[in-house]
Amino acid sequence: MCKLADLVVLLKALADGTRFRMVSLLLSRDLCVGALARRLGLSDAAVSQHLRVLRQAGLVQGEKRGYWTHYTVQRDVLKDLAASLNDMALQGVAGHGGCGAGGKRFQESGE
Repeated sequence: MCKLADLVVLLKALADGTRFRMVSLLLSRDLCVGALARRLGLSDAAVSQHLRVLRQAGLVQGEKRGYWTHYTVQRDVLKDLAASLNDMALQGVAGHGGCGAGGKRFQESGE
């Protein structure tokens, strides 16, 4: 289960359309910066900057293979994010209604 701060970081990383597309591509296979750049029509530098955000959020990990680094999605992190969002949606269904008391559904500790 994701803490609130972690959830926000992950959602911000995925909120960018290019990064979302990168994660989608990386779910099908591991790719290096050059391959991602070609598929997305971006420069290597732009792809590297987006990968930095995804790495810092813990969504992707790089593995050095010879000269290139290939990136893969951390599926457990993505599954935890999905579970947290599902739990959030179910809380609303369980009768909490709206944002709850004081507009806060989650505690800052994420519990």
